[in-house]
Amino acid sequence: MRGGGKVAARAKSPSPPPAPTTIPTTSWAPADRSVPEIIGSLQEDYYNLCMEKSRKINSFVWHLLQEVDEEIEKGLEGIILNIPGNSRLMPAERITGEDFWILSRILKKNPHINGLDVRYNLMSDVGAYYAARLLQKQHKLIYLNLMFNDIGPEGGELIAKALHKNTTLKYLRMTGNKIENKGGMFFAAMLQINSSLEKLDLGDCDLGMQSVIAFATVLTQNQTIKGINLNRPILYGEQEEPTVHLGHMLKENHCLVALHMCKHNMKNCGIKQLCDALYLNRSLRYLDVSCNKITRDGMVCLADVLKSNTTLEVIDLSFNRIEDVGAKYLSETLASHNRSLKALSVVNNNIKGEGLVALSQSMKTNPILSNVYIWGNKFDEATCVAYSDLIQTGRLKPDNTDVEPFVVDGHVYLAEVSNGLKKHYYWRPTYGEVCSQSSNAGSILVPVGPDL
Repeated sequence: MRGGGKVAARAKSPSPPPAPTTIPTTSWAPADRSVPEIIGSLQEDYYNLCMEKSRKINSFVWHLLQEVDEEIEKGLEGIILNIPGNSRLMPAERITGEDFWILSRILKKNPHINGLDVRYNLMSDVGAYYAARLLQKQHKLIYLNLMFNDIGPEGGELIAKALHKNTTLKYLRMTGNKIENKGGMFFAAMLQINSSLEKLDLGDCDLGMQSVIAFATVLTQNQTIKGINLNRPILYGEQEEPTVHLGHMLKENHCLVALHMCKHNMKNCGIKQLCDALYLNRSLRYLDVSCNKITRDGMVCLADVLKSNTTLEVIDLSFNRIEDVGAKYLSETLASHNRSLKALSVVNNNIKGEGLVALSQSMKTNPILSNVYIWGNKFDEATCVAYSDLIQTGRLKPDNTDVEPFVVDGHVYLAEVSNGLKKHYYWRPTYGEVCSQSSNAGSILVPVGPDL
């Protein structure tokens, strides 16, 4: 295995620290005992394996395994084990690659757990090696979140190759691991073989042009993937070759439901390529082209395709520059032609009162459009009054928009509220549901498995 041999060798012989003399005493482990009460098999297995391998017990993992054991005792199935390194509710001791080795040993034969979330930890390529082995041996795992774990190209190669024979995993999130172009090519090759994976997130992975084009090529044949995230590749040049290839893919692919192309340096020519494909595509329901360089001219193409496309339900245009003219193009189509789009985000698009009011007017004649997000544009009093009226009359529900009206000295203003299509993509809220309908409306309106 090129590039992976050193990783595997290093992972097989980790150097454990000295064994602790007692179990760490925390708010979850009784302070008056050297060995806390064992209440379930996972916790017991974890303790015994840590002692056997001279590994320090991670108190955060200890507490979470206790909760899982309690769920197992209640007879629950399909449990997702969440060990986030960015937890705000509990002091989290981030797990390393060697810690994941212990976890993989106790999870590989457990039939009750079918999901594992270890986002924002310190697994590195060593942990990726054990994650790959877990995918080969745990035949119940359908969901794996490895987001931001310092996994590099070699670790990406190991995980991708493990998926050649894995037939159970359906949802994989690799967001923020710098697998680069090399790792991306291994994942593209994997999609030629794997026929079970339904959702793959490779956003912020430093993919190169070669690997993005490879994904576009592979997805013309793969009929299993329903959602793919290719956000923020490292692209050079101004010819938008990846967008051209992804547009061609959409003409051939009739399975893909969600496509995320945030930060692709896409311009009007690129959105035109996608729109040309959307005249033929009848499967895509969620299109994310946020954080690009699309202007009002690109909205001419999108507004025209929305007149005939009856499939698209969610469009994210946040952080572009469509301005008033672009907003009016969309408003005219939504008012008189399109009856399939449910959610539209035009956050931070340099739209002024004229364009924002036009969007609000389109909702009065369009009964299907339910979610509109407009924060970050230039509000005037007419805009504030228009959206206040929509909310007060019940046409626009407070949970379905990112603004809330308030009155000062007889004048109406709009304040921001934490609603959107994917507010919790990178972070977890301190309270409330992680996948709440108001904050993550995109994945609720167009569900493709668990919200990765």
